Amino acid sequence: MGLFPEVAITTAHAEAIARGLFAVAKSDGLHEEEKVLIASFWADVGGTLSALDELSQRSTISSAELASALEQPAIRELFLKTAILLAWADGKVSGAERTVLGDFAEALDMSGRVAEFELQVKEYLLSHLTHLSNTTAVAVVASRMSL
Repeated sequence: MGLFPEVAITTAHAEAIARGLFAVAKSDGLHEEEKVLIASFWADVGGTLSALDELSQRSTISSAELASALEQPAIRELFLKTAILLAWADGKVSGAERTVLGDFAEALDMSGRVAEFELQVKEYLLSHLTHLSNTTAVAVVASRMSL
């Protein structure tokens, strides 16, 4: 099983996930890498750019609202892993991002799994570099990610 197993999600789930991702991304300033990741997720679920733009302008989703929209454990796990991946998109996870992730994880009853999910995300990201012949550079990246 990969980092992101197949999970059937509804339009309502996709909207809540996208709004949650925007909340994490905006917590320390929306970076280009984060915009791309959110747009990629949105395109994968069949969303249009105009709908994504509309979602990005909506008020920040609350932890309670996110938890209410994402009732199934598999969808909650999908959200948290995606949100952690998003937080790492600019090369580091800020304190503000960690706070939002922690609040969401608590509301989703998954606080105890954040460290596990973050390790899985780091390993996933690092796995995309293992084919490089510059092993020193890969080791530096792994070290910066605390792996």
